[in-house]
Amino acid sequence: EPDVTIVSGLKDMVVFEGDDVTFRCQVSHENARDIEWKLQDVALQNNEMNEISVEKGKTHTLTLRKVTEQDIGTITFRVGRHTSTA
Repeated sequence: EPDVTIVSGLKDMVVFEGDDVTFRCQVSHENARDIEWKLQDVALQNNEMNEISVEKGKTHTLTLRKVTEQDIGTITFRVGRHTSTA
């Protein structure tokens, strides 16, 4: 299996409380496995507050809905042994 790398990493975002924010990370291969999103070292799951999806096979997205002050911190995207943070 080819080593999946990060082609385009996360970008820092500034948002207002109550708004949604979307982070994008592009990887080198489609159907990448071993993907993980974290907020302040806590793994995120796809639910009503966090929407995790893949666009066009290579662009992985995380949307945090109606952010609050508690959502301040580092977002980490990991694929295999590669990471990107914002």
